[in-house]
Amino acid sequence: MSEMKEMILEVVEKMFKKTVDKETVDLAENGHWAESVWQILKDNEILNVAVSESAGGAGGDIDDLLSLYQLVGKYAVPIPFTETTLSNYILESYQLAISNDSITYCLPQTSLVMNDDQTISGTLINVPWARHVKEILAFAHSSEGVFPVRLSLKEATIHPNTNLAGESRDTVTFNQSKSLQVQSTPLSDDQLQDLNTIDTAAKNALMCGAIEKAFLLSVQFAKEREQFGRPIHRFQLVQQHLALLAGEQAIASSSLENMIAALLEGREQNEVAYTRIRLDEASRIVSTSAHQVHAAIGVTHEHSLHQYTRRLWSWREEGLTANHWKKVVANTLLTTPFDDLWSYLTDSEKIFTTN
Repeated sequence: MSEMKEMILEVVEKMFKKTVDKETVDLAENGHWAESVWQILKDNEILNVAVSESAGGAGGDIDDLLSLYQLVGKYAVPIPFTETTLSNYILESYQLAISNDSITYCLPQTSLVMNDDQTISGTLINVPWARHVKEILAFAHSSEGVFPVRLSLKEATIHPNTNLAGESRDTVTFNQSKSLQVQSTPLSDDQLQDLNTIDTAAKNALMCGAIEKAFLLSVQFAKEREQFGRPIHRFQLVQQHLALLAGEQAIASSSLENMIAALLEGREQNEVAYTRIRLDEASRIVSTSAHQVHAAIGVTHEHSLHQYTRRLWSWREEGLTANHWKKVVANTLLTTPFDDLWSYLTDSEKIFTTN
């Protein structure tokens, strides 16, 4: 980790520790978002970490964003930070102008249509933070292919909805809306796959942050809570749950590090897939053990554990799920030139060249 990246992460975590408490996270439950936290990040130019220097940003890369997304998941920050920063990262990768305002995105597996006059029609579901942001990066289908389009949400009809965690996941409808920007050429199959991969990588980072926080809350609770005159962390069953949580947290952290390294080295698809599949299992184990440690209080509104477990349950069902990536891995295994599975899994030089 570079000194600059380490400094940015340290600064952002201090910001979140100071400004994001349980009441802040609860804003999402009431249909709001943490505008004050957003403004602090904007004032400190954190929103432009992965924007090129020529466009007024810090010139960071996807690894910087993923590390920040882990912090967003760890503190359950109710702002469209992931959506805005990732949208601008994608826009720049297509040589399109970035948004100077808040923006969200929706994956290409949607029903938007580009009409002959290049207006956009169709409905998007489960769009993050649509009611709170100004623009959206979407993908419109035409007879020529799939095109990235940037649209103003003033042109849309928005029906509010939420996921299990209370986060904004709205239904957005366009009816012959004019685009702010559209790419002149359709996306290739490889570019479409890259979009799916990077979106899943972002979800993985968020989930890793929530897993870490659920583990930390469980350790803290086990130290503070007493039963029969002693802290509950001295009971064998609680110790077993804490050990299981510690193992899952370590696996999640290691998986994220490996995934980020793979992204930087251009061998991301397999690592993103493996991480997504493993985190699907980790989210179940962590949620179960964390709530066992907390007992009934963990599901009450007064306690904060549910803010993280409900996000784990929500995020694992959003975007391309573990089931999708299991099929990707299975197809890779079926087409591998190796004679046996063990060779495929242990040959680090060839494993990422078989797709």
